[in-house]
Amino acid sequence: MSKSIASLQILQSLSEATAELVSKTAPSVVTVNNGMGRGSGIVWSPDGHIVTASHVVGKRSTVEVSLGNGKNYESQVVGRDPYTDVALLKVETKNLRPIELGDSQNLKPGQFVLALANPFSRQVSATQGIVTAVHGAIRTWGGITIEDTLVTDARLNPGYSGGPLIDVYGKMIGLNTAYVWNRGIAVPITTVKRIVESLKKEGKIKRAYLGIVSNTVTLPQEIATQPQINQPSGIMIYSVEQGSPAKKAGLAMGDVIIKFNDKSIESINDLHRLLTDEIIGKTTKIKTLRGENLTELTITPNAAAE
Repeated sequence: MSKSIASLQILQSLSEATAELVSKTAPSVVTVNNGMGRGSGIVWSPDGHIVTASHVVGKRSTVEVSLGNGKNYESQVVGRDPYTDVALLKVETKNLRPIELGDSQNLKPGQFVLALANPFSRQVSATQGIVTAVHGAIRTWGGITIEDTLVTDARLNPGYSGGPLIDVYGKMIGLNTAYVWNRGIAVPITTVKRIVESLKKEGKIKRAYLGIVSNTVTLPQEIATQPQINQPSGIMIYSVEQGSPAKKAGLAMGDVIIKFNDKSIESINDLHRLLTDEIIGKTTKIKTLRGENLTELTITPNAAAE
């Protein structure tokens, strides 16, 4: 067999496998129409729960959802969280085909992904790419910073917001939210799961607010192995908002948070899990690395604006 024929067969196999992934996932991708524009959504459960991007829903209490079977429904907005750009809808129907959920915690740059969408109630469209970063951050038009995002080079065309980012197994690993600097931005599925469960129970997310922009960083080994630290990573502060709890506490750009309320902080998700409504208005200890010096401060979180 010549090299050209062998190469053609490989390309054909890849093409067919990609088309099969799209076909497999298509029934779980829906259209979300907010009356002024269209985005996409994902069937989350057979009983009619739909997940989409918060900015697709806006502040509406109902939006139209078009399923893959051609039927249109008025969905109720169960809840939305602009801080992660996740919204949960509910349509009154059953026996929907939910998307399979994957794992975003072990993703690495270079892994193959597909971004899917169905903004026009016709057929699912797709773009492909690779993961380029796993701890990105984006500042939205509303001035909110969404942290710990997945970054890919898969192009997100208009209407792709709210659609799924899937892996080679056809499992959802992220919620597509924006396309900036020629990069697709997605909310990791671990975050989406956590937010959806809270929205189901409470209808909104109550969280404490510090007033920082930050991201996960790896600590130098000589610092990470010190007995009073003993962890591989922390989160570095890139900016501090004026008048915020962080500013009042004395936190500064370049500080690396490693402990919050006596619990280790190794990633953005670690901090987010601790910023619950239970600590709003309560003085809390926070430990940071300022250069090579370990500093302990106290901070009193505010309630995050809805």
